[in-house]
Amino acid sequence: MKKEDAPGQNKEFTIYVNATPEKWIGKTISFDEVTKLAFPNPPFPNTEYQVVYSGAQGNKDGTLAEGQEVKIKEGTQFDVTATDKS
Repeated sequence: MKKEDAPGQNKEFTIYVNATPEKWIGKTISFDEVTKLAFPNPPFPNTEYQVVYSGAQGNKDGTLAEGQEVKIKEGTQFDVTATDKS
């Protein structure tokens, strides 16, 4: 059995990215996936992102760094800020 075939792996959640509801399939979301939802077209050539989340699985809040992922649940919220790397 493949990971994506395991029970719950294909569950759809509504998460909020910069207050916009987004449908997400799966139990986790990565830094890169969240930033692409927030900014499909990066606003600067050398964009850096800060990702803060709340209401993740286990009622966890925190900061998501590049290369990391977080376990989500229905209603998890992400605030993504873009800055120009100078």
